[in-house]
Amino acid sequence: MKLSLYIAKRYLFAKKSRNAINVISGVSVAGVAVGTMALIIILSVFNGLELMVTSIFNTFDPDLKITAAKGKTFTPDTSRLGLLSKVDGVSCYSLTLEENALLKYGDRQFIGTIKGVDENYATVTDIDSSMWEGEFILKSENDRSWAVPGIGVAQYLGIRINFITPLFIYVPKVSPGTTIDQEDAFNRRYIYPSGIFQIEQSYDSKYVYLPISFVRELIRNDEGVSSVEIKFSGTADPARIQRTVKTIFGNEYIVQNRYEQQEIFYKVMRSERLAIFLILTLIIVIASFNIVGSLTMLIIEKERDIGILRSLGADNNLIRKIFIFEGWLISIIGAATGIVLGFIVCWLQQKYGIVRLNSTTLLLDAYPVLMKLKDFIIVPATVLLIGFWAAWYPVRFLTKKYLRKNEN
Repeated sequence: MKLSLYIAKRYLFAKKSRNAINVISGVSVAGVAVGTMALIIILSVFNGLELMVTSIFNTFDPDLKITAAKGKTFTPDTSRLGLLSKVDGVSCYSLTLEENALLKYGDRQFIGTIKGVDENYATVTDIDSSMWEGEFILKSENDRSWAVPGIGVAQYLGIRINFITPLFIYVPKVSPGTTIDQEDAFNRRYIYPSGIFQIEQSYDSKYVYLPISFVRELIRNDEGVSSVEIKFSGTADPARIQRTVKTIFGNEYIVQNRYEQQEIFYKVMRSERLAIFLILTLIIVIASFNIVGSLTMLIIEKERDIGILRSLGADNNLIRKIFIFEGWLISIIGAATGIVLGFIVCWLQQKYGIVRLNSTTLLLDAYPVLMKLKDFIIVPATVLLIGFWAAWYPVRFLTKKYLRKNEN
């Protein structure tokens, strides 16, 4: 094995009689390196984007969410809530109530979602850290109610934190009866905004936060809630807590963790990641045909050397290993170069944010990048596996011809 590897290295780095072989070998190394580098960069960018979006969701989504299996709202059982608060790992919980509503500010109107929350909501989520203007205050010391709309809603309606112009909220009455006046068909209240939040466009252009007591009075529902949102303590076991909460609330309720609350998004992200990985792997396979061409030309050129090695007592396996090892060396050098270049590019993006995001709706101004050890294991393993095939194929079939020829 040492002898065949030594000869393979000599063949790879020695000057060939045909310069085309040197050129093709160099192109093979470059192709593998570029493909490997692209895989490392793309996977790291996907990791960064997933982390960024997850952090955005974590601002709005709780660690655990309980909703009714049937219907929009339910009346929470105080005994179950008491058991919930005693579960080891549960830090606190918040009651929320959502309803679609017509929003009116000045002469502008918008259909959005009002979300009533209690005083624990800012602790359950990180919403108070995402304020674009003002503060996340829903109840003042004098028990006055305030609203906190998303920046998308605020921009559409032209909302300003001036405490002069009120925000009117209209919700259809459950049984309005027959009426000519549209005003009589709605429950209406007004409220002043105390701040504007900015999380992500789909949230910013939809939600308005209100005190849950305000929403209950508006929709005439004194006890109902849309969900119970739970925050874990730092040392909690999420899977165990979810199982415990499901046992407490039973099959009448749906208990979802953060992944399940955004299940479609995470599945799409993983599908896109797999698709990109397969596409770039196919590109590396195509680039590996250069290895096939390089080894084919080298075997033809070294026909005389094969005869000399046979006369010196070399068997067929040793001769085949020489050319297989050369193909592997091309793959190893290309993969190593690609990994180093990919790491450097990702590090520069992490450090200096070279590639910028041209977006005003995101909190980041540069593409996020997150390097993971598993990517630096899976990518070279895939590349080397392809390189093994690219080296084995021409050696397996082409050396037969020349080995038989030298035997004769």
